[in-house]
Amino acid sequence: MAIFEHPSFDEHESVHSFYDPQTGLKALVAVHSTHLGPSAGGTRFWSYENSNLALRDVLRLSRGMSYKNAMAGLNLGGGKAVVMKPAGDYDRVALFTKFGEFINAIGGAYYTAEDVGMTTDDMRTIRTKTKFVAGLDEGDAASGDPSPITADGVFRCIKLAANKRELDLDGATVAVQGLGHVGYTVCRLLHEAGAKLTVTDINQHAVRDAAKEFGAKTVAPDEIYAQKADVFSPCALGAILNPETIGQLKVGVIAGAANNQLSVPEMGQQLQDRGILYCPDYVVNAGGIINIAGEIEGNYSPEWVEEKMVGVEKTLTEIIDLAADTGRTTDTIADEMARARIGR
Repeated sequence: MAIFEHPSFDEHESVHSFYDPQTGLKALVAVHSTHLGPSAGGTRFWSYENSNLALRDVLRLSRGMSYKNAMAGLNLGGGKAVVMKPAGDYDRVALFTKFGEFINAIGGAYYTAEDVGMTTDDMRTIRTKTKFVAGLDEGDAASGDPSPITADGVFRCIKLAANKRELDLDGATVAVQGLGHVGYTVCRLLHEAGAKLTVTDINQHAVRDAAKEFGAKTVAPDEIYAQKADVFSPCALGAILNPETIGQLKVGVIAGAANNQLSVPEMGQQLQDRGILYCPDYVVNAGGIINIAGEIEGNYSPEWVEEKMVGVEKTLTEIIDLAADTGRTTDTIADEMARARIGR
């Protein structure tokens, strides 16, 4: 499991591996940058086939957090953690209690919060062993589950990008991939705005709920890419914009909550060549970390969060307008802006 030679190693400041045989905990924490402040990013709890896939994920996700936090104007660097879900039975409380000890051992260079597979209960468990945790639902500066704010930001960016294409969401068609906490809330907001939805998820209960609550058309997971729609909103896992899927797309805008949507940077140019407006994921999905940032700094307030959310809309507008003026891709412009802000 080479790190420095890894294709996704991007001058990370540190990468930590943790193992506890009693609980079965296998975890990785990557700190990409602390240039703007302590690194922050959620913990992903997922079933990885092997540690190489977990390493690739944590390196890509932590770099994305650096870019996301910088573009959102936060005093935070970028970091991420992945916990490999144990096979068979395990004690969840014991697992994340030990994980909290490991987070504490890093010494404050990394703050964790919820990501895929995690809950506010898990955050409370981690909090028993370290103060370097956010996304709590109790305490003076508690911000709670960040997913509704992430969803709100995704919805705002979809609406903004649609307007750039002179498209009203009322009556527009949106294909949503992933109906977790964020994706399902995005669907609700789109439905309230009058959009017509096509949805998919591996969780058939969520699919049935979306069909019933929003009147959504439902398709199999591998059929979502070929759906004719005004907007495609990826809200599941990453690398879904790749050579196998891009050719199937029949949409004008892509804006979603999933991290690392482009499998490789070249995909951004291919999307532009197809006339698709791609909204960089780490700009679109910044709502959750904005919500958490106030908690980390101890001064959380809805007013401050709203100010930062408006800033996200302004940043996306700047990126889209600059791409239109120069002919360059939105992801290239966003990457350059982010790297300049973190001093790289």
